[in-house]
Amino acid sequence: MPTRQGLPPAHLLLAIAIMAVWGTNFVVIKFALEHLPPLTLALLRFTLAFFPLAFFLPRPKVGWTNLAAYGVLIGAGQFGILFTAMRADITPGLASLVVQTQVFFTIFLSMRLTGEKVGLYQIVALILASSGLAVIAFHSDGSATPLGLGLVLLAAFSWSSGNMVARQAAPQNMLSYVVWSSIFAVPPLLLFALLLEGPQVMLAGIEAADGATWAAVLWQSVGNTMFGYAAWGWLLNRHPAGVVAPMALMVPVFGMGASALLLGEPLQSWKLVAFALVMAGLSVGMLWPRIKQGMEK
Repeated sequence: MPTRQGLPPAHLLLAIAIMAVWGTNFVVIKFALEHLPPLTLALLRFTLAFFPLAFFLPRPKVGWTNLAAYGVLIGAGQFGILFTAMRADITPGLASLVVQTQVFFTIFLSMRLTGEKVGLYQIVALILASSGLAVIAFHSDGSATPLGLGLVLLAAFSWSSGNMVARQAAPQNMLSYVVWSSIFAVPPLLLFALLLEGPQVMLAGIEAADGATWAAVLWQSVGNTMFGYAAWGWLLNRHPAGVVAPMALMVPVFGMGASALLLGEPLQSWKLVAFALVMAGLSVGMLWPRIKQGMEK
């Protein structure tokens, strides 16, 4: 049963490790994209996410339609579009920041479904985050093109839509849910890869891939999926979502930090301003209800 206290030290370290994996994964993606076309990379990622884990994990007790919807939205929608943007239109650090706007999409999609009214703190949070995105949009030094920014926002919307589908299913084992839904990401990714990249480009990328590239592909399945989702689900089963979910604010910290350290992505003053604004918006949106609840006690 979830506890009401904060995370104990061991669980806090586990949460930080998950955020480190998910944040630095944007750099790993960039390494893989040096040889593999983006849609081909996404295709390989979700194929390996399904095989061989599906032979060891039972199919979650949710409908096939729900699994298919989640797989398409997360696979072809979130990651297919995100990888495409990261090929040449946005840096890994900024991508790790902008894609977190899924928090706002998720909140407003949830409100639309429940009829809940938008709160003042949510308006403030959205203004702060939107100001950060505007800072990114008005700086064209090669860090992010308008196309790249738009694609990552579309990926964030797909992610939030997938969140709504998963919330409807309420799977007891999130890892099993992610693994079994992955097979439904394969057909649309294969189709789009064949149409937009072409068989020759796909095969050329696979043939050019070296050991580091395949390690990056494998990490998408082992680190991101097997460890990340299993450990995250384990924490959510033992602690309230309000205690665990705010840890996701660390993903852009690791993402931008790793991109700067490992890829030499410059951290100009405008990026730091954009980072501060987006993170402030995310923090207000995620933390204010808990802070307000604590003040009312």
